[in-house]
Amino acid sequence: MLPLWLAAKRRSDLNFCYRRPEIPAQRGLALKILTSWCWRGETGTVKDLSRSEIYLFKTIYFPNCCMLVVSGSIREMIGGNESCAAGPMPMSYLTCLTYILGEWTGVEDIEDYLSYAVYLLWVLFPLVAVFLLPGVLVILFYTSILLLHIYKRKNELKEAYSNDFWDGAKQMLATLWDGHGRIWHGYELHGAENIPEGPGLVVFYHGATPADCVYFMARLLIQKKRYCHVVADHFVFRLPGFKILLDAHGVLHGPKEECVNALKKGSLIAIAPGGVREALFSDEMYTIIWGNRKGFAQVAIDAKVPIIPMFTQNVREGVRTLGGIKILRSLYERIRLPIVPVYGGFPVKLRTFIGEPIPYEPNVTAEELTAKRCYK
Repeated sequence: MLPLWLAAKRRSDLNFCYRRPEIPAQRGLALKILTSWCWRGETGTVKDLSRSEIYLFKTIYFPNCCMLVVSGSIREMIGGNESCAAGPMPMSYLTCLTYILGEWTGVEDIEDYLSYAVYLLWVLFPLVAVFLLPGVLVILFYTSILLLHIYKRKNELKEAYSNDFWDGAKQMLATLWDGHGRIWHGYELHGAENIPEGPGLVVFYHGATPADCVYFMARLLIQKKRYCHVVADHFVFRLPGFKILLDAHGVLHGPKEECVNALKKGSLIAIAPGGVREALFSDEMYTIIWGNRKGFAQVAIDAKVPIIPMFTQNVREGVRTLGGIKILRSLYERIRLPIVPVYGGFPVKLRTFIGEPIPYEPNVTAEELTAKRCYK
């Protein structure tokens, strides 16, 4: 590649400057001309440039442009009116821009640095992507929050005339999340007919994220016009901006009395007994981490409602965690915050299966009910 800055061989060739054009004004003017010629992509002649501009270059080989030669006469140009696509040394626009960047920064062999940077980007991109993709769910949550604020502002005056102020918002968000589930995961819901008309307690396995539960709630609302409340961990109520989302969807904090009262009013409630611990530290074998938790069974007994088992296929293949690191497990047990990194967001097929309800039996204890297999 020829150097950009070439001095004229004779003073007569360059009347106003007989040294290398190194001063900033001349360098900036040269780059301006160079970029102008680079992106023009049309037929050009020397008449497009002034005399002083032409004398800034002795010889320029330009990507997809003509060769310009200055030798005392400003009318000399190879091919004259020749098309810019007929240059004697065609190069890519990327090569052109790399050359401009090198001249502008003064860094030698900048092509090597850029090639190394591109190589690192190519190598590290898959690793970065698997940690960034779960962020799509966070974006969807905050998009939902933004839409709720817009909805609330728009419908404040209608509140007194509506049975449920958030009905329209729930439908809107259900469409948003169901669309994401359909497009990204091809989400399917099987066994919805097993959900009773009255109250019931849906018990499900907690994946690394609650996305499958949100997809289930959205699909159920769209298909059956039935809304399902969910019990969330206490840390969710401390997330910034989530209050309006939790209020709109009637998310429960989890006290036993609150759940029993909601069930007695005819609500459908979903709960994951394993909670955050199961979400973070279960594995690809779908190990159930319930410990000695029997509260959900006692809630079902006190409310006299059936337990409805639910499981989503491939939920662990979609998003994974680094929960196998022991120090992270110890740290979680101390501070009870989900600090374990998650990665994935892979577009795997998700199918949610609703099992047959386990009916209420007055003579069954919470321990016996817990012992029954809710997952097939």
